[in-house]
Amino acid sequence: MKQQHQPQARTQHATIRGHVTFTPGDGAPIAIPEGPVELITAPDSTTLSWTTEDETAGSAAIPKDQYNQYVKDGKIRLTKH
Repeated sequence: MKQQHQPQARTQHATIRGHVTFTPGDGAPIAIPEGPVELITAPDSTTLSWTTEDETAGSAAIPKDQYNQYVKDGKIRLTKH
């Protein structure tokens, strides 16, 4: 059986600047705190990971279209290397 090539996820760093939310399941939107995040991009979504000031870790996956809109709006600012 021939295996299909799956694109690998990429890790990037960014900063949240503005109102960025994710919606867990059927729940209400939850805000992602402003500040640094690590991004792991996949073909259909982007996972954001962060640590709050009190050292609480958080992560959320958002659909690719929503992620692209946040970047376009300047609410997620990618770190340039």
